[in-house]
Amino acid sequence: MSGEMLTAFRHDVHKFTGESHEDAREEFSGVPVNQSVPEGADGDAAALSRPQQKQEQTVPTHDDHYRLSLLTGETAYDPGEFSRATTESKVSDLIGIEDAQTAHERWLTSDVAAAFNESVYHPYTSLKYHTLLVAALLDNYRAGHEFAGLRLIVDSAGDIVPFRTVFDGDRFALRIDESADGNPSARLGSRPWRSWASAWNRLTAHPLDTDHDKYDMTLDANLRRMQSWSAALQYIEDYAEWRPDR
Repeated sequence: MSGEMLTAFRHDVHKFTGESHEDAREEFSGVPVNQSVPEGADGDAAALSRPQQKQEQTVPTHDDHYRLSLLTGETAYDPGEFSRATTESKVSDLIGIEDAQTAHERWLTSDVAAAFNESVYHPYTSLKYHTLLVAALLDNYRAGHEFAGLRLIVDSAGDIVPFRTVFDGDRFALRIDESADGNPSARLGSRPWRSWASAWNRLTAHPLDTDHDKYDMTLDANLRRMQSWSAALQYIEDYAEWRPDR
């Protein structure tokens, strides 16, 4: 069990190193990486965040794995912060954990994973949230849950469900699971596709104060237009760090 979940957290290390999928190394810092994820969870998570047709560069001036921010439009690349040695050290700390549940918790708070995109061709996607979506889908599939039965669920901040929590912020957490346990939720849909806005719009209750808080109103309005799951989850994180009143 733990080994397969660790595969999910290590399957895209080549995106940190800039290697192609075909030429990706098999080990990084002594741990196996870049292996296929069981149950089709990687492909399904990718379908939640980007089109599945032929991949083409969508931002002509940006062709690397550093993420572009939807909030600022700027690249996450910082030559002072992302030296080769610093990046390799942070990635080693992130993927070298042998306990899968601890690895999940580390990914939820990872800054280095948030600086990279899931696809060069879709630079606003987030490697951090793609990986967390892969883990959540894999854990659900292993439990016998089919995609059509899964829901986006709003939990209290800090209420971490191993492998299934895909976002944890100061005000709320978000989880992919079959049972909502009475919490606000919405079904993901019948099949994996870019449908963030559809799920967000159908939540039975929202975690934002859209009646009184102007920043929450703006965040909610933008989330209602986004299709990519990993980009939307990263946007929630970036927005919380940016907003000047907190």
